Amino acid sequence: MKKNIFSTDYTVGVLGGGQLGKMMALAAGNWHLNIHLLDKSKDFPAGPVAPELIEGDFNNYDDVLNFGRKADVLTIEIEHVNTDALKQLEKEGIQVHPNATALETIKDKGLQKQFYFDQNLPTSPCSFHTGPEAIRESIKKGEIEYPFVQKTRTAGYDGKGVAVIKSEEHLDRLLPAPSIVEPLVDIDKEIAIVAARNPSGQVEVFPAVEMLFHPVANLVEFLQCPAAVSEAKIQEAEEIAKKTIEAFDICGLLAVEFFLTNDGEWLINESAPRPHNSGHHTIDSCYTSQFEQHLRGILDLPLGSTKMKSPSVMVNLLGEDGFTGNAVYEGMDKVLAIPGAKVHLYGKAQTKPFRKMGHATLLDDSVEGAIEKARRVRDTLKIKA
Repeated sequence: MKKNIFSTDYTVGVLGGGQLGKMMALAAGNWHLNIHLLDKSKDFPAGPVAPELIEGDFNNYDDVLNFGRKADVLTIEIEHVNTDALKQLEKEGIQVHPNATALETIKDKGLQKQFYFDQNLPTSPCSFHTGPEAIRESIKKGEIEYPFVQKTRTAGYDGKGVAVIKSEEHLDRLLPAPSIVEPLVDIDKEIAIVAARNPSGQVEVFPAVEMLFHPVANLVEFLQCPAAVSEAKIQEAEEIAKKTIEAFDICGLLAVEFFLTNDGEWLINESAPRPHNSGHHTIDSCYTSQFEQHLRGILDLPLGSTKMKSPSVMVNLLGEDGFTGNAVYEGMDKVLAIPGAKVHLYGKAQTKPFRKMGHATLLDDSVEGAIEKARRVRDTLKIKA
């Protein structure tokens, strides 16, 4: 007999207990879902809000296997988990979303890129290299031209694992790891679309967002919704996002990051099969948050409306440069006095330069008004030690 999802007998397992796990657990709490998470410490952001956080290593085969065997459905909040254990769990009949094959492909940028080529999904050309010496040799042979971008195949996130090489003088920036190399794309805008899918085949997409990056940290600093792109162009990107999540056969969420070139061409930069930084604003600005939608997707529930309630701008709250230690938030009272300011602190005890410590979503009748509020938050709230 099939278990009732909305009962204490049904367990949703999540690999990872960081801020994404925390916000997923908060969304699950609205339905009182029995959600358990696996991570190295109960002190991680999800610990205080989840019904249970099991201490363990999501990179360890046995830890993932033992944790997953106690779940009715297993999902992730981070890509870099033990996929061999996930494959074994799938063989044992445990529902795993995203599926282990798709996850294994996505967490290796080389395999991910090849997947786009094989599926005829638009993306920039690239070459594959074992490390810096191989890249230097290809440059000598004239196979790589400046400027180019090096991306390590694994372990990259939040701007890490990426090197922009504009000339020979920059070659000392090459990263010592197996990599892909792409030409530096002539970009007009960077756009993200979060797609959702359930096992019944229903697919929905959230309104496209435009990403504005921090000039030093190479992190998304502001994220505005709706994006300042024509409706016709957005519809093109939405169709690509839908094709991509279907091609991967992913249930739950897939965040697809795009480059819109100056020639008006859409190119997939990369994808993430989980809730994503580019979807945080949905908690406050859409009928359904990305975290609730992810749960709907993995549990084969009807997907929620992705309609936008209000224009919004999200700002990542980053640790101040030059400060490492126990986090102190200065200016919170002033930020909370801003109309339409929704602040989400992740609960990380230690701040570091440019570490994501939270985010704020600013709601307004116009994007312009929300941007002005986001600048006030950025300039007012300081996270020090």
